[in-house]
Amino acid sequence: MEPLLSVKNLTKRFGGLVAVNQVSMDVHPGEVVGLVGDNGAGKSTLIKMISGVYQPNEGEIYFDGKLVHITNPSQARDMGIETIYQDLALAGNLDMSANIFLGRERKKRYLGGVIRVLDEKFMLQESQKLLQTLDVHIPSVRAKIDYLSGGQRQAVAIARALYWDARLMIMDEPTNNLGVTEQAKVLDLIRRLRDQGVPVIVISHTIRDIFAVSDRIVVLHRGRKVADKRTQDTSTEEIIQYIMGARDDYHHN
Repeated sequence: MEPLLSVKNLTKRFGGLVAVNQVSMDVHPGEVVGLVGDNGAGKSTLIKMISGVYQPNEGEIYFDGKLVHITNPSQARDMGIETIYQDLALAGNLDMSANIFLGRERKKRYLGGVIRVLDEKFMLQESQKLLQTLDVHIPSVRAKIDYLSGGQRQAVAIARALYWDARLMIMDEPTNNLGVTEQAKVLDLIRRLRDQGVPVIVISHTIRDIFAVSDRIVVLHRGRKVADKRTQDTSTEEIIQYIMGARDDYHHN
């Protein structure tokens, strides 16, 4: 099976600092890849190149078999690469359906298109259908985002990405600052995405969560890839050794 995303020898420098050094990685359809490493290992820089926030100094990104140059985040989104950062980028003062359609509002046309009014009924119905598909329970789709719990907000962010036909999801610390039951819910949502064939790259400091949902684990250390293992073939102890730099599968003297 061809990878949906393939990054080859990506390198990103900031002045004299090499934040990402010759990293290659594939993500296949319906696969969850855990991306781990200490602070400063280059995880965020790597996903920011995939999601168009940064441009690599060297290396290539292939998406769907084609070489792509992703120059900004909206281009990545148009291609179907959705990134959910920790801050979730939701508008707290709006309700869920308004957030799902934020920037892509559905409008009804009147008088031959002279007057365009938000089609709120359509947006509400679509939002409700989406939540049912994801099996997410939110007290009211009309509740403002500010009143939702952390896990419910994650669900809205995931729902929004799914609605807009995400083909690859990147999630940065999705279980951070959530209680135990909410963490379990988010992990469940990640599994659902995988079951629908949408691959997910998950960045997390919580190794337990990575083992719970991932098919494969990629470890970065000081900007380099030091491990790329099938989850079932490794252990927490081993991954921690890679994270700390005590092991390295790619070091050539």
